Order: sequence, then structure tokens, then C-alpha cells
Amino acid sequence: MPNAKNVLGGPLQTCSTNPLTGFYRNGCCDTGPDDEGLHTICCQVTAEFLAHQREIGNDLSTPFPMYGFPGLRPGDRWCVCITRWKESLEAGTACPVVLEATHIHALEFVDLEDLQRHAVALKPGA
Repeated sequence: MPNAKNVLGGPLQTCSTNPLTGFYRNGCCDTGPDDEGLHTICCQVTAEFLAHQREIGNDLSTPFPMYGFPGLRPGDRWCVCITRWKESLEAGTACPVVLEATHIHALEFVDLEDLQRHAVALKPGA
């Protein structure tokens, strides 16, 4: 979305183009009225996070080509539903987040301090 902001107040940066992520599959964690899951947090997934997500019924490892979902492997960056990341945070399995690529809307659900404790640097050419 034009002029979208990240949790730091700057312009929302690209999360990942390989795999291509985002609710709108534009590489960004944009959100809008159609995004009921609020895919606003740019995560760098870990094996522990993926295992926890599978345990709570959110299998992010299995590909679903009909939805344009490649299945994730540790190290991939992906726009995750903020409520799912928060569940992992509470379970002690939260994965790193890219603050510059995490939509400001995420702050309605989690504290900036929690995100900062799990921050990882934005890499050029995500």
C-alpha cells in the first residue's frame, strides 16, 4: 500500500521476494480490509518457530501451490499473521523479525520492545 509505515515510523520495506511474500504477494507485509489474518510481521523463520506453528495448527512448512504458498524453510522471510507470532512469543518460540519490513499495524497487538528484542537486520535485496 502506498505510504505504508513500519513499526519504526519509516517507510515499509520489502520483506521477501524469494519466496514472494505478503498477503498481496508484493513482497511487503502490507495489510488492508481483505487481510483478515493481518499478515503484518516480517519474520525470519526458524525450525523452532515452524515446529510451534505446526503444533498450533498453522503449518507453514507444507507447500500449497494453489494459494501461491511455497512452504517455508528455516531462514526464509515471510509475512506472518501477527496473532500467530504473538502466540509463539508467549510460548517462547518467537522467530526474529525485520522491524523495517514489519507494518506499523502490528503495534496494535504487540509491544515495540518485544519486537526489538527479536530484531534482525534488514538485508539489501530481500
